[in-house]
Amino acid sequence: MSVRTEKDPGKSVRLLRIGEQVRHALAALLTEGRVRDEVINRHIISVSEVRVTPDLRLAICFVKPLGGADEAEVLKALRANSKWMRGEIARKLATKITPALKFELDDSFDAGAKIDAILRTPHVARDLGGGEPE
Repeated sequence: MSVRTEKDPGKSVRLLRIGEQVRHALAALLTEGRVRDEVINRHIISVSEVRVTPDLRLAICFVKPLGGADEAEVLKALRANSKWMRGEIARKLATKITPALKFELDDSFDAGAKIDAILRTPHVARDLGGGEPE
């Protein structure tokens, strides 16, 4: 029997906790500049979320370079260094299995910006403000 959270009823607390541990360890690796890759070290990379599969074999890491610059190049460099980063993360986690890292671009920032732009359009802002239609 697994414990469920109100935030995400489909995931156990254990999976969420391990995902957060992987996210923190990965973010630390990227900010400390320990990855020996010029492309990665040239960019500030945000790790917004890590989703771990129920069998703990795979961690899908959602990343975004600051400003969205060179996304394809950064993603390629992260994928090329994923095995080394997995080994470094294994040293920090207290789990029997360290998941393989799969990197995906996080498009939630773009979706949020799109929604914000829609909400700021004059006719939507007028409706939200409770003003009378013209």
